[in-house]
Amino acid sequence: MTIVKSEFALALNQVATERGISVDDVLASIEAAILAAYKKEYPDKFGETLIAKISRENGEARIFKDTKDITPPGFGRIAAQTAKQVILQKIREAEKKTVFSHYRSQVGTITKGRVIRYDGRNAYVDIGKAEGLLPREEQIKNERYQVNDSVIVYIKEIIEDKFGNTRIIISRIEPKLIEELFKREVPEMGNGTVQIKKVVREPGERAKIAVFSTQSGVDPVGACVGQKGIRVQTVTDELGGQEKIDIIQWNSDDKLFIISALSPAKIGSVEIDTETKKAKVHVDEQQAPLAIGAKGINVNLAARLTGFDLDIVQIQPKIEVKPKEKEEKKIAEVKTESKEEKEKKT
Repeated sequence: MTIVKSEFALALNQVATERGISVDDVLASIEAAILAAYKKEYPDKFGETLIAKISRENGEARIFKDTKDITPPGFGRIAAQTAKQVILQKIREAEKKTVFSHYRSQVGTITKGRVIRYDGRNAYVDIGKAEGLLPREEQIKNERYQVNDSVIVYIKEIIEDKFGNTRIIISRIEPKLIEELFKREVPEMGNGTVQIKKVVREPGERAKIAVFSTQSGVDPVGACVGQKGIRVQTVTDELGGQEKIDIIQWNSDDKLFIISALSPAKIGSVEIDTETKKAKVHVDEQQAPLAIGAKGINVNLAARLTGFDLDIVQIQPKIEVKPKEKEEKKIAEVKTESKEEKEKKT
């Protein structure tokens, strides 16, 4: 019996070639599906040892018990429908496999996507050939998404969910998102003149990026900031416009690096213990709020950037006594002493 048409072999080979599917794999799947369809149609045959064979030339399907052909009359329609479903399923599986294989090589890069739906918790983003999942925990705090919004995302990983579906997980909070954005905006990073040492973030609020130059005479901070701040502003805009980015020049001298990392605060002095990786940072009373930052964000980010546990110590301002005040104080002390001596005498 012919389950499709005489062009079966041509169609099968064409599908296999175009979709990258093995012909033998497809035929084996069709045979298994046809056998399952036969057992469903004839449940009394379940205990028997049966095999299905399909001709790769014309698509003729036969059911055998041992060597005996037991194919029922009229079974061709069921077999043809089953074969069609299997081929379509194999095409979808092959396409998925190709897509996810492509994105596996893209993990660790950034891409621009378009929000196609948002359920109040997760956002689903069209990233080209596939759909990326932006979970709540990978979203910037207080960021909201609407259909057709354009977003830059970091391709974080490819996972299989509890239902067996393959998912491309994308992120808006990864520190590497900032790193990749700067690489895109700063030509000096492209040619290796300026390099990123480390990036730390409090997504949506503040980030610090340590950079250094491999070539003397090149200012790594200036290169990242850009003329009139255009480069760093572009990166900030891609992150939603609220996240302030501090660009710090990396320094092998721990004290100098800590001082820079606590920017924009002006630091008095730093005492470090390289063994315990702890440092006491002395700052004027007026600079302490800047060093610590709102909710402690500035000092926490600086600690993560430098690798030191930072303790901010406020320097109490010295009260300068004027000459006249000094004289009055001296007289007061003399009077106090005189009074005490009188009391002793009495």
